[in-house]
Amino acid sequence: MKRSLMRQRLVVLTATLYAATSLAADPAPGEVPVAKDLTAVIALQGLPCGQVVSVSQQGENDYIAACQDGNRYRVYVNADGRVVVEKQ
Repeated sequence: MKRSLMRQRLVVLTATLYAATSLAADPAPGEVPVAKDLTAVIALQGLPCGQVVSVSQQGENDYIAACQDGNRYRVYVNADGRVVVEKQ
């Protein structure tokens, strides 16, 4: 009886830890791909950034990206369909 109870507790503990780890590792929907994309766009423009650490969406295809090195950029798509990066 004691062994059965210990196994059940171990299974519950393992499942709980696995679920907590999975939830902690999952970013908010759309958060990481946008940050990675903005990091790439800023780098392709030859601007200093390092890595985008936070993103705030201003509108459709319009973002403010805060970089690891302290720089901030507005990245948006203009009326001609071109990506524009402006230092803030």
